[in-house]
Amino acid sequence: MSSSTPSDPQQPAPADQPVLPTRKRSRWPWLAAAAVVVVAAGVITAVVANRDDSSATSDAQTVRIGVTDASEPYWKTYVDLAKQQLNVTVTLVNFSDYSQPNPALKEKQIDLNQFQHIQYLANYNATAGDDLQPIGATAVYPLPLYSLKYKAPAELPADAKVAIPNDAINQARGLLVLQAAGLVTLKGGGSAFSSTSDVETKKVDVVTLDASQTAGALQAGSVAAAIVNNNYATSAKLAKTAVLFQDDPASTSAAPYVNLFVSRAADKDNATYLKLAELYHDPSVEQGVQTSNGGTAVFRKVPPADLQSLLKTVQDQAVAAGKK
Repeated sequence: MSSSTPSDPQQPAPADQPVLPTRKRSRWPWLAAAAVVVVAAGVITAVVANRDDSSATSDAQTVRIGVTDASEPYWKTYVDLAKQQLNVTVTLVNFSDYSQPNPALKEKQIDLNQFQHIQYLANYNATAGDDLQPIGATAVYPLPLYSLKYKAPAELPADAKVAIPNDAINQARGLLVLQAAGLVTLKGGGSAFSSTSDVETKKVDVVTLDASQTAGALQAGSVAAAIVNNNYATSAKLAKTAVLFQDDPASTSAAPYVNLFVSRAADKDNATYLKLAELYHDPSVEQGVQTSNGGTAVFRKVPPADLQSLLKTVQDQAVAAGKK
């Protein structure tokens, strides 16, 4: 998803959601906008990304990676490096519907995907009864609280209206940002699946709007501050100097929003796949990612075992949230 979370996810978040099989409806149906980093147009599109078949050798391995932003220039850099350094031919399969890359991975239509953060994957696994696993971290995109009038959270007057996105992914994260800024407290300290019903105390009046409307509400003066996803902040030309506060990508609360390379559980120790996940952090690839995302990416290198442990924790939270 474009770097927002989800719209994430980047924010992958974020995005069209699948129709679930008939069953007891979860409180958290497929999470939308900002689940992950980037959003693209069209439906499933296979993209053999800028490779010269004449240079392929007979022992070269081909790996199909599902993404949502295959047109971004950094993927060409990545594909070229995979060929040069790993002798792996990467075929990018582009999706515009975020509901499709995980089922495609499950059905072995692709070998890996890179489009979502941990929270989105946890919700998918919990809802679909799947067991896809993270094998590498890419980046976290901070979620900012903006104001055009105030310079710090403490300056917001009592009961000032503060807008946050109303979709499940961004609402939970937005509330965690407000809590970290000292503006609300959440039941049990909050989680990646908190909602406004979990607000126990508040210094401001929290208003929920569609993620695409929070920037406009701020600019119209109808709210004193607003959580605005990166893609919408860019479209609205909100200045970085208008950021009152943002979550710390190194914090516990931001951990579920690290974006991932994901494989089937049986392939989580595949040496080639692990190297492909590491290749994302080549300086030339990271530079391209920053160029595409306005310098907002905070790159994270996390051992696969730690990502898998965190996934289990967040997945348990998703199950508990669905039972509320």
